[in-house]
Amino acid sequence: MPGYDDDLRLAHVLADAAERVTMARFKAEDLRVEAKPDLSLVSDADRTAEEVLRGQLQRTRPRDAVVGEEFPGTGHGPRRWVIDPIDGTHNFVRGVPVWATLIALVDGDQPVLGLVAAPALGRRWWAATGTGAWTGRNITAAKRIQTSGVRSIADASISLSSVTSWSASGRLSPVLRLMDRCWRDRAYGDFWSYMMVAEGAVDIAAEPELALYDMAALVPIVTEAGGRFTSLDGTPGPFGGNAVATNGLLHDEVLRALTPQG
Repeated sequence: MPGYDDDLRLAHVLADAAERVTMARFKAEDLRVEAKPDLSLVSDADRTAEEVLRGQLQRTRPRDAVVGEEFPGTGHGPRRWVIDPIDGTHNFVRGVPVWATLIALVDGDQPVLGLVAAPALGRRWWAATGTGAWTGRNITAAKRIQTSGVRSIADASISLSSVTSWSASGRLSPVLRLMDRCWRDRAYGDFWSYMMVAEGAVDIAAEPELALYDMAALVPIVTEAGGRFTSLDGTPGPFGGNAVATNGLLHDEVLRALTPQG
């Protein structure tokens, strides 16, 4: 099994570079914000941070492909860096500190490295294949994390995205029934729900519509922490267009609960 220590160190360097851009623009009075064709928002900070990440990857990993949110993919080959400069742009532009830079390495068809950097929260989470999952301010100030041991839906804490998104997916009824069975339901949003699953603070997280760059960095962190990450149809990984992450113990039951009844 190949090691990814050098790539993980690079991911932290990339996160440092993105942070210098994003934190300088967070709550800036002259922040420029536009609506994209899908009506999602993009700011000048999103585009500048992605340009910085792409430039550094071109210098340090010129043979690797790059997939990002704001610009067309570049390069070919089995190794792909998947980046989202600001996951949670709507929070970013409103001054809410729950947003993060997502950095992943996909080798072949497997996400083998993920780093989530949330500088406004003062937190990072990261993992690579075989390393376990970690959180802290940086590599030298880190602690290992793991998912919870909750075995019953009735004892579980669940974090879901908006009712509007679930309604559009045609799964609102099963989602509401699942929420009603859980001990506690919240909507922490974006990357944060999945990082709390990895930390054991939340047991279930799910969203009905996501892109590869929204999910690729999350998968190694959740799975190395002992959890499972699949699409709503149970396919492992970030390629199904939606996501369910759990502590692993609850996963099959959650998938059944989220399946619309015919």
